[in-house]
Amino acid sequence: MAQKEHLNQVASLGCVLCKHLDLGNSPAQIHHIREGQGMSQRASHFLVVPLCPEHHTGNSGLHGLGKRGFYTRYKLSELDLLAMTIEELHENFYKHRIVPRSSSLVHSK
Repeated sequence: MAQKEHLNQVASLGCVLCKHLDLGNSPAQIHHIREGQGMSQRASHFLVVPLCPEHHTGNSGLHGLGKRGFYTRYKLSELDLLAMTIEELHENFYKHRIVPRSSSLVHSK
């Protein structure tokens, strides 16, 4: 259940590359990071980034350009995109976190 919730939270962020390029917010698909994994190994559902269809599977995307071509074009790796995703998840967590009022805190001596 935690994996599905994480995937939903990541997808709800919108395309991390569109935001980075100041193209605004766009609906996202999930891209699994395969850094350091062989083709037959299953990718972790926690190592994912949100990408719009074009930046995911389109001609200007990770699958269309390949890792090297993508890096050449955007100067970003999959791990850079993952770091941006984690940062945004962190910011959203603290933005929506309920902080108790100071008057409700109990101090003991």
